[in-house]
This record gives sequence, C-alpha cells and structure tokens, in this order.
Amino acid sequence: MRLIGEDELENIAVGSTILGAGGGGDPYVGKLLARQQIREHGPVTMVGLDELADSDQVCFVAGMGAPGVLVEKLPRASEAVRAVQLLQETTGVAITHIAPAEAGGLNAIVPFSAAALGLPVVDADGMGRAFPSLELVTPTLYGGLCTPLAMVDEHGNEMVLRSPSNQWAETIARNVTLASGCVTMTALYQMTGAQAKQWLVPGVLTQAEDLGRLLRESRAAHRDSVEAIVNHRRGALLFTGRVTAVRRANERGWTIGEATITGTGPDQGSSMELRFQNEHLVAVRDGVVVASVPDLIMAMEHETGEPIPAEEIRYGYRVSVVGLPCDHRWRTEAGLAIAGPRAFGYDVDYRPVEEIAARSEVDA
Repeated sequence: MRLIGEDELENIAVGSTILGAGGGGDPYVGKLLARQQIREHGPVTMVGLDELADSDQVCFVAGMGAPGVLVEKLPRASEAVRAVQLLQETTGVAITHIAPAEAGGLNAIVPFSAAALGLPVVDADGMGRAFPSLELVTPTLYGGLCTPLAMVDEHGNEMVLRSPSNQWAETIARNVTLASGCVTMTALYQMTGAQAKQWLVPGVLTQAEDLGRLLRESRAAHRDSVEAIVNHRRGALLFTGRVTAVRRANERGWTIGEATITGTGPDQGSSMELRFQNEHLVAVRDGVVVASVPDLIMAMEHETGEPIPAEEIRYGYRVSVVGLPCDHRWRTEAGLAIAGPRAFGYDVDYRPVEEIAARSEVDA
C-alpha cells in the first residue's frame, strides 16, 4: 500500500500512454482531472492485488467512447464518482476498491479522478494495455460479467444495463454512448477480492509509473529513450520514419483510421501503415502484417520517445514504431479468439513480437 500524489501521477500518465497502444483516451485529460481531485481530497491510496481480502468488492471505473472526441469534450470527475455510486445503489453492495479497466491512456487515470469516493485504487487492470471494446478484458476469459453496468453522461442521463453477455453489453452501451455524444463514464465488472486476484493483470499501474520514470530519466541522461523502453519491455523496434498521411474519423463510437509512415535511415525505401480502432490493431510493412493485436503497437516521437496516441499523430511527425508483448493470457486460444487479429477482421496468424525482435527478421 502506498499513496499516489501528483509526482507519481505524472509518471503514470506518461507510462499509461505507452501501454495504451495508441488508445485509451488522452492521458493529459485524465491527469488534469485526477490532479484536481488529489489537490482537493489528498493523495489516493493504491494497493496490490495481494492486499485484497477475498470478501472485498472491486469494480472497474472507465470512460467509454471515441478518444478523438475527448480532446474537444472533456469528461468530469463527478461523472466517474456518480457511476460508482449508481452501481452501488443498484446492487446494494458497497464497493470497497476501484480499478482501471485498462492500463492505457485516460482510463488508467480515471480511478484517481474519483478520489472524492475515498476508495483505494487497485494496482491492476483487466487488459495490461488498452482495447477498444468493453468485453475485451481478462475477466471475460474467466466467465466474468460486466453487468450490471452503470453509465453516466454529461447531460445528467443515468443508465443501468443488465445483459446476458459482455458482447451484448458492448453493443448496447456503445450505442448509448453514441447518443450521449461519444463520451460516457461507467462502473462495471463488479467482482470480489478473490475473483480480482484470479482475473486481473497485476501491477500495471506500477508498470506505467516505471515506464514514465524511465522515459524521463533516459531523456535527462541523453540516452535513446525509444531503445530504453523497448529493452525494458523486451519488445521490438518495428520501423522508423516520417508520417506522410493520416486518415482518421470518429465512426460508430470509435476513432478509426490509419497512419502511413515513410521509412528513413535503415527503413528508407519501405513504408508502414498503422491501422487503428482507438488502439493500433496491426502494423503493416510493405503490405505485410509484421505485428498485431493482442501485442501492443505504439508510435513514439523519434528523438524524445514521447508516446503519440492515435488521435494525435500528424503529418510530418518523425516516429519510431515499437511492438511490446502483451499479457500471457491474451496469447491463449481463448484470448486470441476475442482479441487476436482475426477478431478485428485481419486474416493473419498472430505472431509474438519477440519473434521479430531481430531487425533482420523485420526486414525480411
């Protein structure tokens, strides 16, 4: 158990952008919300999974919608707080701890923006990264249900959804989010402490904090920040180049599109496309998929290592594209069935990024 204040929050925000794989919502927005709540209510207690009692009650708190909308339409901390309260009112069971649904971007920070609740945040999540759909969480692999799901929007609308499957809940909640203007706050996947210890990905907020600190320290020491992140996570440098085209639109409640990168240096003469649905789904080099979900694909500013979310990547950016390994559960048959490349319409076999860590293999 330890306290998370503004300094720790800064590192978590940067590191969660890397774990967001291009999505998860703008962490800067989340940082502003959480920082204000910490200033008003004090540092937030963060606990590890092993500190939970089996009888504790945990739920995810997460924003739902298109990350591209968040830069113009800011959520409010009060909506996250109200979503948790609404879930408690619905089930009649008091929530003792809250956790991020995903380790990436805004949603890694949202639990800290609910500091007014006075509840500890669990150092764990349901993805080990960010994914574009609410059923794509590790509890789904264990039969966990996301409903009852409490949803609150900026207009004062409140909804509690009960659904027979997580896929149905995603469909209905996504359409409600569209009607609300593409941004809502949710409380979902209520579980016991015993279930959380089995279902969730441990230590992800600490991992995000470590990544943020590593990025800051490598810059200060004038080391290659991209290389430092890749080595730390045992990932792969996939491509280096300049962004020469971007297509991006908010469609069906997601930010969907692709960025084209023209190679420079050792990658001169080649090109890469990053295709995203909130998060990067595949990296395509010269027409061949070289990395895919469920592994993490991230564009980072070439000189500084600053991670660039999919909704912010622009023409002219000089970037390094990296691939980082996902949590082992996504590489199982059940994990790949719902989060592998074919689940998103790409008829290719998944290949772990470790297999393409050697540069010569990427170039082949």
